[in-house]
Amino acid sequence: MANFYTDNPDLKLHLSHPLMEKIVALKERNYSDAEKFDYAPINYADAMDNYDKVLEIVGDLCGELIAGNAEDVDHQGPHVENNRVIYADGTQHNLDACRKAGLMGMSMPRRFGGLNFPITPYIMAADIVSRADTGFENLWGLQDCAETLYEFGDDDQRARFIPRVCQGETMSMDLTEPDAGSDLQSVMLKATQDADGTWRLNGVKRFITNGDSDIHLVLARSEEGSKDARGLSMFIYDKRDGGVDVRRIENKMGIKGSPTCELVYKNAKAELCGSRKMGLIKYVMALMNGARLGIAAQSVGVSEIAYREALQYAKERMQFGKAIIEFPAVYEMLATMKAKLDASRCLLYETARFVDVYKAYEDIARERKLDADERAEMKKYNKLASALTPLAKGLGSEYCNQNAYDCIQIHGGSGFMKDYACERIYRDARITSIYEGTTQLQVVAAIGHVTTGAYAALIDSYNELPVSEELMPLKQRILAMTETYKATVAAVNEVNDPEYTSFVARRLVEMAGDIIMSYLLVTDATRGNSESMAKSAHVYVNMVEAEIAKHAEFIKSFKPTEIADYKPAE
Repeated sequence: MANFYTDNPDLKLHLSHPLMEKIVALKERNYSDAEKFDYAPINYADAMDNYDKVLEIVGDLCGELIAGNAEDVDHQGPHVENNRVIYADGTQHNLDACRKAGLMGMSMPRRFGGLNFPITPYIMAADIVSRADTGFENLWGLQDCAETLYEFGDDDQRARFIPRVCQGETMSMDLTEPDAGSDLQSVMLKATQDADGTWRLNGVKRFITNGDSDIHLVLARSEEGSKDARGLSMFIYDKRDGGVDVRRIENKMGIKGSPTCELVYKNAKAELCGSRKMGLIKYVMALMNGARLGIAAQSVGVSEIAYREALQYAKERMQFGKAIIEFPAVYEMLATMKAKLDASRCLLYETARFVDVYKAYEDIARERKLDADERAEMKKYNKLASALTPLAKGLGSEYCNQNAYDCIQIHGGSGFMKDYACERIYRDARITSIYEGTTQLQVVAAIGHVTTGAYAALIDSYNELPVSEELMPLKQRILAMTETYKATVAAVNEVNDPEYTSFVARRLVEMAGDIIMSYLLVTDATRGNSESMAKSAHVYVNMVEAEIAKHAEFIKSFKPTEIADYKPAE
């Protein structure tokens, strides 16, 4: 029987990271929940055993059901009847199975019916689900919108809505509009109040993933006459109240099982979530950071299935009397795919652990005042998570697209046909570097961490971690890459020209990400004594060493005045 968790030992390696002991103790309030819930863990080992068992259920469900439904879901897709979304048959079966298995509201507290999982094992489940069916991961993964409800809703809203999510109701975040894509401060969906104080929403939302969900988080303009972010608030819309119709489902290239909807709000009843005017400034930013980590997990899942499909085909396909995996041109591609997969997965779980620590402290702060050391630690990990999230989403999604491309290439002409899964994987992969903030927007989010030295400081901290004797030569090469990176950043900072910095930002961000992932590979390979990851570390360092040299040479040779040559003619 296929199990997408137990067949991948790297997942257990990441789950057993030393930082998890702190994370679990914080999440479990030093295991005090065991006094209230008989299924709560009594210690760290008990908690890890619990995560392991639940992830095994996820892996079994994905390997035995969800992956098997993926092709039919892709062909059938959802449709609209009477302004409502009807899921593909396989999608509905998947959702029903996840509900029965208790895999909804995984990170929510037990008092609301959740599993109280830290972010890291929840993200691991998302990684596994994406490998099975990338489009279904969108529907299942939107349960993390409940995190925003938990953080910013009031006690009554938490009590009313979060248990419904834990019981299996679906969520969506309704942000984008026809004239407001990435520029969310241009959102114009109108929120007005009746005489009795009831909020009503009117307007159109577009490109809304799972747009006919049970519970919506909606960004709307609450302040009449405003035109910027300060006029936007966050609202909760309950489908039970009516007032929102699905005008159509977009006809997409990929993730076809995930209904991407255009919604029409007609005097829809809603309720304010949090404070007025803070919708975009605070709440959507938090929502988007969580979503970006989810897309990073989705990207790693796609990279995993792309690599596995390519590897299997290369072993079976015979040409010139032998399997094509024996040809250097093919096994070099496969090794590079595996290295990109392992590197992006290392970065994903490092980011998730950083998010876990600061989120746990934020939650504790709702119960009691943090001491000075706790506040300092929360601030430290918040900064680290903010620095790594755009790298995990941006670089992870680019690697996922590259692996999907190479998967088809290894299949040759067969890969262009719908007879093989790689054709669907290729189409599903493409969206990952676009939604929840394009790769270019991730670069914008990351470049400040380059110029201020935040990435350099993190890289220096990784240099202090132990590395095996076998991998020590790689560490020396990473040190040399780091010096090249620091010198390049210093040269750009010396120019002190915002346009020039923006122009070379992608290259600088990639350099930082390449070095961080190189360190994570060698240190994780050392910690887990993983021969597979050690091989990936060698391949990855060979690859990025050349990339960093290329970027450094380009920036060194490029004059700020040459930017004019790149601008479109008038």
